[in-house]
Amino acid sequence: MRLCGQWFDETILARIVDTVKRVPDISRSALAERVCHWLSWNNIRGQPQLGGARKALAELDRRGAIQLPPAVTVPVRTPTEPAPPARAPQAVVAGELASLGAVRVERVDTAAQRALYRQLMQQHPLGDQPLCGAQLRYLFSCPAGYLGAAAFQSASFALLARDQWIGWSEPTRRGNLARVVANARFLVLPSVSVPHLASHLLGRLTRQLPEDWEARYGVRPLLLETFVHPDYDGTCYKAAGWECVGQSAGRRDGVAKAIWVRPLAPEARKALRQGPACLPRERPQHPANWIENEFGGLRLWDARLRERLYQVAEDFWSRLQSPSLTRRCADRARTMGAYRFFRNPKVNLSILLEAHRQAVIERMAEHPLVLVPQDTTSLNYTGHRDAEAMGPIGTKVEGGPIGLILHNSHAFTPEGVPLGVVSADCWARDPEAHGQTRQPEERESRKWCDAYATLQEMAARLPDTTLVSIGDREADLFELFALARDPHSPRLLVRAHKGRSRQVIHDAALTPLWEHVTGLPAAGRLELQLPRRGNRRARRAELEVRFAPVRLKAPKTSSDAPIDLWAVHLWERDPPPNTEAVEWLLLTNVATTSFADALERARWYSARWGIEVFHRTLKTGCRIEDRQLGYRTRLENCLAVDLVMAWRVYYLTMMGRVDADLPCTVFFQDPEWKALYSWHHHTIELPDKPPSLKEAVLWIAMQGGFQGRKSDGAPGVEVLWHGLQKLDVAIDMYLIYRPNERGALRREYPPWYLHPDAGEEDSG
Repeated sequence: MRLCGQWFDETILARIVDTVKRVPDISRSALAERVCHWLSWNNIRGQPQLGGARKALAELDRRGAIQLPPAVTVPVRTPTEPAPPARAPQAVVAGELASLGAVRVERVDTAAQRALYRQLMQQHPLGDQPLCGAQLRYLFSCPAGYLGAAAFQSASFALLARDQWIGWSEPTRRGNLARVVANARFLVLPSVSVPHLASHLLGRLTRQLPEDWEARYGVRPLLLETFVHPDYDGTCYKAAGWECVGQSAGRRDGVAKAIWVRPLAPEARKALRQGPACLPRERPQHPANWIENEFGGLRLWDARLRERLYQVAEDFWSRLQSPSLTRRCADRARTMGAYRFFRNPKVNLSILLEAHRQAVIERMAEHPLVLVPQDTTSLNYTGHRDAEAMGPIGTKVEGGPIGLILHNSHAFTPEGVPLGVVSADCWARDPEAHGQTRQPEERESRKWCDAYATLQEMAARLPDTTLVSIGDREADLFELFALARDPHSPRLLVRAHKGRSRQVIHDAALTPLWEHVTGLPAAGRLELQLPRRGNRRARRAELEVRFAPVRLKAPKTSSDAPIDLWAVHLWERDPPPNTEAVEWLLLTNVATTSFADALERARWYSARWGIEVFHRTLKTGCRIEDRQLGYRTRLENCLAVDLVMAWRVYYLTMMGRVDADLPCTVFFQDPEWKALYSWHHHTIELPDKPPSLKEAVLWIAMQGGFQGRKSDGAPGVEVLWHGLQKLDVAIDMYLIYRPNERGALRREYPPWYLHPDAGEEDSG
């Protein structure tokens, strides 16, 4: 039978009856918790749906299908009479907004604040009525007294105009509705007559609410909604950037109201349309159980999908360089399961990477400075059979290469250790629109702004970490600098593009940016090691360094105000013969007032090479361009798993260089390092303690073809790819001769990840 949205078959009913028989003193709440565990029945925050479970159990008891244990009676406490609240000092002001002084927006948390809120809200036309579902309240005040109040609650279950504006499907609406929050009340007291105050307060709320809502409920909202009575025109909402999307049906009181919405993030509509949102969940932090670390926080609505993802990740890691799923998966059943997983409409690139992003945030929090370069690369699928929904990736549309475009950002420590993928967006170009002039919101350059907006959301969760977004010449966008105006936003460092015709305001006159900066005297010289790139050999270059503050004028197509930045110019005066001189002009919103600051900005920009290495690792190591999955969405889902695989190999490479003295157990489980030791040394005698991470990385690289000569330097990513693939075979052979250690390599699932058929002893 189906109760409260869940199927209760004979197996579940038998388990309930058996549990009550074996544990006669079990409480109804404890029984409901076990039922939630058996059915994987959780709410949007990943917590057991105890209310629905208790309701279903009561109905089963009423129908005679089960017999519940007796209810436990709790003695009722006589509440003490609360003291009458103090009268809220209401402001009586008129004039300009600047004359109010410091305007505060404070969240209602204490009993005294709730009493003040009720007093103020009595002056609202709808009064102080109870809110529905999740809720937050706010008070507005200034030195003269309280200005008003506001309240937010769970969104309406179904609104035709809103749902059509978002464009989500019914399953997606049910899954992502928690990401929409309703503004239930907004009040500016009648005694306050200040122009633009209402829109100012609404703007403050849209910036503060996402953090407060996520801190209380664990879900970050993407959209606000509200209703405006036909007696009002919604002027303050319009001034605050809200949009009217239609009218309600007016079923409750017979009055159709205007529906206004306000997105809280770039492309919020797109995010709400992309299936059930993934929410962070607690997971074990065991270095050996890296699959749980990177995917354990992923919340898919089907437990079987979670199990399949774990299996796919394990197979991908075991056979890193196998181009096809048939070779990557252990048998035909796993291969078919991987194909079904990648074409499942419930998963997509964003969902599969969400848990990894949570792990990245945790790693970023351990560092005071994190560099986040972003870049675009193309994935070539020309000549693939059944390649559908692909677009041109070159300049030619007819007869040119086809594939997908990947734009991603990656976090690095200043030492170059990769911390993980911060954002990733994949798309196919429209052949008909390729090369044509588009609207600003439709241009591919918007991906740079979108990636920076994602980093802004992360920065709010990392108050003790300085984040620096780094981009090459394609990121030289005035819109990107405009996003970074907020002093609390991540810092920005971009290489200027000569073709942009940037102008700066200097001495009340307009001067070309490059002419202004190159005319400055040199502050000093810098020796920089340039990596190999294409046909260019690796070499050391001596660069002249100039720096100065600049006021960048907005382009003619923009009405924005000028932006104050710092420019750092690096130029190679004497390049080798037949070699193009190195010249960088870096623009940043980080104060650069000394030669040492300028050198640091140059070192920051050098970190951008790390993302190019990551892309090369993804293509040559994971061989993502050799995937024969046909359709774009399947390739994107596979790309999400390969992005994590490529990061892990790159992470191992750099950790072996930077933190060489760490024990190898931070990366390898006991059977793995023992198999590696026996394989490399051709012995069955094992050391008393594990080797260092540097030694383990060197042994793997040598099995992958690394010579280890003095002139070879540190092992690179490619030899580690080959070595890890051979290591997988060595581990299998090791466990054949030492089967008693096979259990130590077993995946240890997090406590919340239990199959519904798990035994009773596992559910405690």
